[in-house]
Amino acid sequence: MELSNLRPAKGSKHNDFRRGRGHGSGNGKTAGKGHKGQKARSGAPRIGFEGGQMPLYRRIPKRGFTNINSKEIIAINVSDLERFEDGATVDVNTLLETGVIKKRGDGVKVLGNGKLTKKLNVKVDAYSASAKEIIEALGGTAEVM
Repeated sequence: MELSNLRPAKGSKHNDFRRGRGHGSGNGKTAGKGHKGQKARSGAPRIGFEGGQMPLYRRIPKRGFTNINSKEIIAINVSDLERFEDGATVDVNTLLETGVIKKRGDGVKVLGNGKLTKKLNVKVDAYSASAKEIIEALGGTAEVM
């Protein structure tokens, strides 16, 4: 290793040229800012500034409220469980594989709409009272994960 061979670590340098260091650098004179105008000078306005006109992000109406703590609970009915075989164990992974639900979300809740004729062992995040009653009436189990 010699001083003439030293190089910075790959990825450590973000800017591979120095602006405004003469014509020979390929980015001298105006340093990539063009000629004159507000954006060529220091103190150019921030992104989104429209020259005193009411900016777009303030012109568009804001409606409602977004709760950052809300959870996306995916609801399925007991009638959706009818596709499984008698005695099967049903959990979130099997629901995804069979296409009953498209994504995991923050939880899966079984609701009591429809009919169920098979004994199933269901393991999801939540049940309505009627869904739990229907599953257990047929001899199945309704476990909360």
